[in-house]
Amino acid sequence: MKQLLNCFQHILENGKVKTDRTGTGTISTFGYQMRFNLREAFPMATTKKTFEHSFKGELLWMLSGGTNAYALEKKYGTKIWLEWADKETGELGRIYGKQWRDYRGVDKSGNVIHVDQIKQLIHDIKTNPDSRRLIVTAWNPAELDQMNLPPCHCFYQFYVSDGELSCQLYQRSVDSFLGLSYNIAFYSLLTHLIAHVCDLKVGEFIHTSGDLHIYLDHIDQVKLQLSREPKQLPQVKINPEVKDIFDFTFDDIEIVGYESHPHIKGKVSV
Repeated sequence: MKQLLNCFQHILENGKVKTDRTGTGTISTFGYQMRFNLREAFPMATTKKTFEHSFKGELLWMLSGGTNAYALEKKYGTKIWLEWADKETGELGRIYGKQWRDYRGVDKSGNVIHVDQIKQLIHDIKTNPDSRRLIVTAWNPAELDQMNLPPCHCFYQFYVSDGELSCQLYQRSVDSFLGLSYNIAFYSLLTHLIAHVCDLKVGEFIHTSGDLHIYLDHIDQVKLQLSREPKQLPQVKINPEVKDIFDFTFDDIEIVGYESHPHIKGKVSV
């Protein structure tokens, strides 16, 4: 996936050293965009191993409205949220899945309302595909203090043209070495699933970055990735019998033909 390697090179060549919330320090740039043609292949990083169960499990968990890291680990073996979870309960607060499925706001009469954004999104794609409001947001300013980690991938929009569904994500903060390849795979898969249940083909996935950075303790790992030659990208196979976005199971989604270089370890900055 050459777009990812070009992104790394862009940060190393243009980034500035900045302090950050974790105290680790970063090389940071602001504003960067990558485009992936989902018609041709599934954009899953091959210059280091990307673990399929992690992004598949996390996506299905979020679509279910899940907010418990222990439940995520038990069901899918996905450990990526454990660092931020309550150590006793595993809870993470009103993070992504809760905002997607139960966004709380106030109507014009001052009444609290609950919005299932995923249900609304799919309804709108099916009934008004030319809408410019095919949007889901996890960034709820009134509830940021109820989240153990405010959303990094905070806002995404869909676009329908010529029977194809495309998605653009805005990610306010991007841990390029550890997180970016998973974010790309996660939202590319979400685009496939929503296209499938809406009887559309896939178009593009567009990733737009805010603060795009490499942590200072990941520079050697990034350079190792840059030294590796990308391999052929895989494809996605989806169970054609599933018609509802909330009915997908892990086994209904298959990544076919994935080959990669070995995994590269890196420490998570919390």
